[in-house]
Amino acid sequence: MSSTAFEVKAYPEMWESLNMDVPRFDKARQMLGEVYGKMYLSQPDRPQNMAYFDEMISEIFGGRIKEMLDVKKTGKPVVGTFCVYIPEEIVVAAGGICVGLCGGSQGPIPDAEKILPRNICPMVKSAYGFKAGRICPYFQIVDFVYGETTCDAKKKTWEILDRLVPTYVMEIPQMKNKRDKTLWLEEVKDFKAKVEEVCKTSISANDLAGAIKVINDKRRALQRLTGIRSANPAPISGKDALLIEQIAFYDEPVRFAQKVNALCVELEHRIANGEGVAPAAAPRVMVSGTPMALPNWKVHNLVETAGAVIVNEESCIGTRYFKDLIDENTSDIDSQLEVLTDRYMQIDCSCFTPNNERVDQVLKEYKDSNAQGILHYSLQFCHTYNIEEIKIREACEKEGIPYLSIESDYSPEDVGQLQTRIEAFLEQIRG
Repeated sequence: MSSTAFEVKAYPEMWESLNMDVPRFDKARQMLGEVYGKMYLSQPDRPQNMAYFDEMISEIFGGRIKEMLDVKKTGKPVVGTFCVYIPEEIVVAAGGICVGLCGGSQGPIPDAEKILPRNICPMVKSAYGFKAGRICPYFQIVDFVYGETTCDAKKKTWEILDRLVPTYVMEIPQMKNKRDKTLWLEEVKDFKAKVEEVCKTSISANDLAGAIKVINDKRRALQRLTGIRSANPAPISGKDALLIEQIAFYDEPVRFAQKVNALCVELEHRIANGEGVAPAAAPRVMVSGTPMALPNWKVHNLVETAGAVIVNEESCIGTRYFKDLIDENTSDIDSQLEVLTDRYMQIDCSCFTPNNERVDQVLKEYKDSNAQGILHYSLQFCHTYNIEEIKIREACEKEGIPYLSIESDYSPEDVGQLQTRIEAFLEQIRG
């Protein structure tokens, strides 16, 4: 598929049926196709199995939406989420679809700023703006959305979002003591009860066991891909790996795992033949920090256009989402919910205090990925990550790791400044 021929396919009649602002959304669709073609399909030596993920972007607003509509026709729900703490296994166990709704685009932010304050996280504003402007088919198709309390901007925005779409909130404790797990487990049970109510079904132990296996398999495939990226020369670009991680939040999980594993087979052959997408001497960069929701590809594009390769993402889009699995050796529902909660408590978001395990995890992933420097990325007004960056920076200084901290949003206005800083950072790595 050439960059000149790439198109995000249009489904105007379906979008009209979803009560979308079709003329405005169609302009965004065309822009996404142009950007994707230039940024992704222009890459040399891309793996052949990336063709599936290119097709997923081509059908991002059509084919996948049709699949979701077919599920809704059977009476099963489509549940939108904003955070990796919402247990998607429960939705899958009920026969529903769990889809990530985080916003990664500048386009809907003006819609959000008509209601929300300007000086809050762009991800929150982008997500809210997609619904307020009726310019996201995923937001238009969900039966309800499930928020959480990982940051102040989110938990207060959910109250306003509830006016536009049914929004339910899961309380995430901010510490990880015994009493916090008790609260978390009760929240998981309440989530299960809510999904059962919407689905008009009861989730059995067999249902949940099957769903745990499905989502574990998806995470295993992503773990495999991450391990492969430690090879030098890198067999896949950071942009392509980031794209796959983003697609994980809306693709059908069984199919997605199969396609990732097929890609991994191809990449393993590349490694065996000493083939890569960048020279072995290219600087190897690990990205840490806030998630980069689709289509936020700015930092990866700047780093790799400058001649480096990104080999890992320590974020909620990256390893924080898939590094931990759920124990599959439980047979009763109470035990399953217990081990499910244990797994979700291992996620080391910066909302927790203390959070020393995240510092340890960053250093571990840096070594495992054979990176040569860490770029810490924070969204503007993301106070927890911006403040926790201090501890990450101190740990890197202690270990002698080349380090760059970036704070940005979704606009292109700071691209020139970021490019200059990134190029200087890469020169530091090159020595």
